[in-house]
Amino acid sequence: MTVLVEDDRFRPDRVFARAQRLLIPIGGSGVAERVLNPEFHPPHGFRPKAAAVLIPIVAREAPTVLMTRRTTRLRKHAGQISFPGGQIDPGDAGVAEAAMREAEEEVGLDPRLVQPIGRLDPYIAPTGYHITPVVARVDPALQLRLNPDEVEAAFEVPLAFLMTPENHRRGSREWDGARHFFYEMPYDEHYIWGITAGIIRGLYERVFA
Repeated sequence: MTVLVEDDRFRPDRVFARAQRLLIPIGGSGVAERVLNPEFHPPHGFRPKAAAVLIPIVAREAPTVLMTRRTTRLRKHAGQISFPGGQIDPGDAGVAEAAMREAEEEVGLDPRLVQPIGRLDPYIAPTGYHITPVVARVDPALQLRLNPDEVEAAFEVPLAFLMTPENHRRGSREWDGARHFFYEMPYDEHYIWGITAGIIRGLYERVFA
């Protein structure tokens, strides 16, 4: 069942003011309070690579979040719903620049239309990445140009849907001989789960809970 909430908290001015107040500053010198997935216990010698993703909140009258569906030709996470993002390159000035660069490469999002607001606690992915989610305000005048080698589709999901906890289901699967738990948030024909859903849950807990 899809749950949407009529709530003044999701007016654009209130969304971005609240995010500005409650997110971790992009250039903050302190470390994050916790990782978003504390249930994950990395094996001995685990050295994740630094990565960043962009959580692009489009400043429409009813704000939305821009998401992508990865192409089925990719080696990892093929066909899954994700945020634009990837590994931080040596030439990137920081996590925000890395996330914006990846968004421009993947979906053609003009960085001039993107205003980073803050970041979330990191997400340590079992696939070997230390992911920093960067939250940004995106001008609704955006025009996308998808990279077919990486992205099959781009779409927007109402922020109110993603920030409604009744839509955050707990799922589980068994692999490598153990049962793993995760969040899942089906929206229309899109199955949002795993790392992406975990990051969304982290945004809810920090800004909207």
